[in-house]
Amino acid sequence: MTLSSAGSSRSHKHNGGHGERDVEIRILKDKVRSLTKEKISLQKELEYYKNEITKLLSPPYIEAVVLEVIDDNRVVVKSSTGPNLIVNVAAGVDTRSLKPGSIVALNNRGSTIVDVLPGRYDPLVKAMEVEERPKVFFKDVGGLEEQIREIYEAVVLPIKSPELFRELGIDPPKGVLLHGPPGTGKTLLAKAVAGETEATFIRVVGSELVNKFIGEGARLVREIFRLAREKAPSILFIDEIDAIASRRVDIGTSGDREVQRTMLQLLAELDGFNPLDNVKIIAATNRLDLIDPAVLRPGRFDRIIEVPLPSLKGRLEILSIHTRRAKLAPDVNLEAIARLTEGFSGADLKAVVVEAGYNAIRRGSRVITMDDMVRAVEKVKAALEKRGGGDPFMRAPQSSGDDTIATVI
Repeated sequence: MTLSSAGSSRSHKHNGGHGERDVEIRILKDKVRSLTKEKISLQKELEYYKNEITKLLSPPYIEAVVLEVIDDNRVVVKSSTGPNLIVNVAAGVDTRSLKPGSIVALNNRGSTIVDVLPGRYDPLVKAMEVEERPKVFFKDVGGLEEQIREIYEAVVLPIKSPELFRELGIDPPKGVLLHGPPGTGKTLLAKAVAGETEATFIRVVGSELVNKFIGEGARLVREIFRLAREKAPSILFIDEIDAIASRRVDIGTSGDREVQRTMLQLLAELDGFNPLDNVKIIAATNRLDLIDPAVLRPGRFDRIIEVPLPSLKGRLEILSIHTRRAKLAPDVNLEAIARLTEGFSGADLKAVVVEAGYNAIRRGSRVITMDDMVRAVEKVKAALEKRGGGDPFMRAPQSSGDDTIATVI
């Protein structure tokens, strides 16, 4: 073997050794990177579990409501444990966020505010806000032209054109009370107001505010009005207001006293120190005679609007609205049906149209005839007479009798 061939062999071995070491170095570097990532992940996981252990071992906070801010370091609060307390403010708390009504967290000894909690509403109150505006407008309400005009002036106009009232230097009405027999369109009017405006619509049923726990009804009223102010411009519709605003009587039961406390809170919100501004109140009742006079005075409900049973013209308008999409036979005479339905409410007239549709379906037809309508009137009238009894507020309609129906047929 020559010297040149021996040198070449040693050179190949040397280069091969370098290549193996380079591969090993790359593998080791990859392992280091992988282990570093794993270390970082484990450190994060360790930090998470440390925080969880700290939370589990830390004492609970006490919830309280701010009543008065004395200065930057001292605040009067009402704690959830009972008494009013004068407490200190921790260094990390933003004192600008401390206002009467703010919800705060106290340390376990109840001596220091350690955090300001976000505002919240009772779930029942939040559910009262109607997220999807009703698809009902004034054109969908028949036989109530005068009532529509009054509620437009009292509720819709101040929201849409507040500058008119500012120029005249007058305050628009705060609230409107609708009263009349059941089914005459009080709730429908409120829905139409919501449809005509861009305001937030909050619907409350009076019976929902009657609570067996002392002070709960008044608290719900406060939260409802707070929600209405924050969502202004807003319309607050209180249905069945007689459940919380009936005449006060000298009865000593705890239930009656709780209802009276709820009503007093309602009066305070309607005519208290906190202005309602762009919050308009619409209330509805079937029994105006039961409402406490304090609720009815000007400054609370400035307009009291009667929603009566519809007249002949009103019944014809209502029937026309409810049959707008119905397929009617040429023999259907809505004016004759309107004459047969004296004493019917708007809801009763809608029931007549629906029942006439069922009559057509039973016959296998896709068209409503006059006979279907008349038989529907008979059925609804019989149901009203059975339901009405002697209650003047649930009275059966005064129709022209079976002879008139037979003549129409």
